[in-house]
Amino acid sequence: MALEKTWRWFGAKDSIQLSDLKQFGVEGIVTALHHIKGGAVWPIDEILKVKQEIESHGMRWSVVESLPVSEEIKICSPKRAELIENYKTSLRNLAACGLDTVCYNFMPVLDWARTSLHYTHESGAESMLYNHETFAAFDIFILARPHAAQDYPIEVVEKAKAIFDGMSEDEQNTLAFNIIVVTQGFINGTVDNAATFKQDFLYYLSRYSHIDKAILRDHLSLFLEDVLPVAEECGIQLCIHPDDPPFPLLGLPRIASTEEDFEWLFNQHTSLNNGLTFCSGSLSVREDNDLVAIAKRFAERIHFVHLRNIKKLGERSFYESAHLDGVVDMYSVLKVLLEEQRRRIAEGRKDTRMPFRPDHGLKILDDFNKKSNPGYPLIGRMKGLCEIAGLEMGIEKGLEVWS
Repeated sequence: MALEKTWRWFGAKDSIQLSDLKQFGVEGIVTALHHIKGGAVWPIDEILKVKQEIESHGMRWSVVESLPVSEEIKICSPKRAELIENYKTSLRNLAACGLDTVCYNFMPVLDWARTSLHYTHESGAESMLYNHETFAAFDIFILARPHAAQDYPIEVVEKAKAIFDGMSEDEQNTLAFNIIVVTQGFINGTVDNAATFKQDFLYYLSRYSHIDKAILRDHLSLFLEDVLPVAEECGIQLCIHPDDPPFPLLGLPRIASTEEDFEWLFNQHTSLNNGLTFCSGSLSVREDNDLVAIAKRFAERIHFVHLRNIKKLGERSFYESAHLDGVVDMYSVLKVLLEEQRRRIAEGRKDTRMPFRPDHGLKILDDFNKKSNPGYPLIGRMKGLCEIAGLEMGIEKGLEVWS
């Protein structure tokens, strides 16, 4: 059958047009109501506008990525009750419009982190990079988060100081702006493009001063306790996205990084509507994450798939590589997913599409002449989609022979 081929699209402001995507095999669109402020109710008429536009180009709105979980919900502020009700209403409205899969994350403040948006490969292609010492330089010396140095080994602090000392003021400001604003702005970022973005960011971080991993886990469990009944009632599959990168940053806890994290989550709420977005790129950053084992263990709960690859540059440092070239054993991961799809079909489950998207991509060829969000070039992602589709066909043929 093959996993449903999807593409992340950022709406009317996206430089990539819906009319282009059908030409190279895209079946479904992954998007959100990016023009709606985080925490507000998604109205049915706005959902239908996007859905109908996608369908007019011969595709379906496959996955909502994402319906943002407000910071107020994550910290359980006095505004939580109102925002939970808004979230429930949005789920009901999405279901009324025929949407059935919602990807979300529970990462505090910072949705994902990279220290370079233009890492150059030997081939001349570009991708994004995360260097842990550079991030420490940002955290300790540029952002000057209180007591930040205590969160890093002394050798990392020393390397971070050397990096900071070698940077101009413009380079320091660019690094901070990229981490806080550029990588976050197109996905309902917490901090906008304001003159006070560093101070605002520090304020949001300070709101987690009393929240450790156990407390944040409790808050996630409370969130699911509230919204899962609605998801079950409406037939919506919720699927949490792993932390990116999957280790603590900025003194903030991480609770969706390891097999043990997901085991805890699914033991707390056993409903199959409580699921996982399997992101190979995020999970592969940790050497103690066995991606094939994680895929097998939680296969029945994988409602959405991000396929991406990385190469390591030392401990906790990596860059995004070509989809089939990196630390991820893409063949074995994809084989597990295709076997799960066959199992669902045999069981008569309704959720057999198992949508995947090529997550991020190398900037290559004419991508350099076009504007796109960080990590989301046209040709590099199209290359990844086609590579995965070819690998998938080979695995499918093998499964037919072996069965």
